[in-house]
Amino acid sequence: LFSVAGYGHTVPLSDGGKAFCIIYSVIGIPFTLLFLTAVVQRLIVCVTRRPVLYFHVRWGFSKQVVAIIHAIVLGFVAVSFFFLIPAAIFSVVEDDWNFLESFYFCFISLSTIGLGDYVPGEGCNQKFRELYKIGITCYLLFGLIAMLVVLETFCELHELKKFRKLFYVKKDKEEDQVHIMEHDQLSFSSISDQAASMKDDQKANEPFVTSQSPTSNDSSLNN
Repeated sequence: LFSVAGYGHTVPLSDGGKAFCIIYSVIGIPFTLLFLTAVVQRLIVCVTRRPVLYFHVRWGFSKQVVAIIHAIVLGFVAVSFFFLIPAAIFSVVEDDWNFLESFYFCFISLSTIGLGDYVPGEGCNQKFRELYKIGITCYLLFGLIAMLVVLETFCELHELKKFRKLFYVKKDKEEDQVHIMEHDQLSFSSISDQAASMKDDQKANEPFVTSQSPTSNDSSLNN
């Protein structure tokens, strides 16, 4: 996860290490994105859509109002558990960090900017350094998933969907009408061709009827 944040304090030096890093990144980054997308799509159903639908159906509140309140509450919870509380912990564990620097590290890391000016667990007197590094890795993983869930929740708001429509590319109505008319003409011609072929098939399948000659009719009239 440190490579996702891109701190830059640990880099490959040999040519083989650089080649391996390129190959690993080409394979690992798409799989990481697929993993995060799959996890977020499953969490968004349980965390966002079901609670909003429950309050809308159970209590009869407006779905838009419930969605806005839910997004605000979810954003506040995410900021509290993945920014404020970890920043307070880092400010205590790291000797040279104050609360602002710790909060800055949390924001830079979870936003995947990763400038590398602040890296936790690099002190010489750091206790339980290996366990501390594992805890930071888990924090970055769950924090990144939480940020994506919050962003997806806000993107599903009706007001933001209206705002996004302003940036959509609008198609020309005349071109759409021309395409529709051409499609209708093609479909009508195909239907007429099918009907004509069906009539021809019916005529071909009908039994031949022998018509009486006019001489026989005249003879019958004379008799």
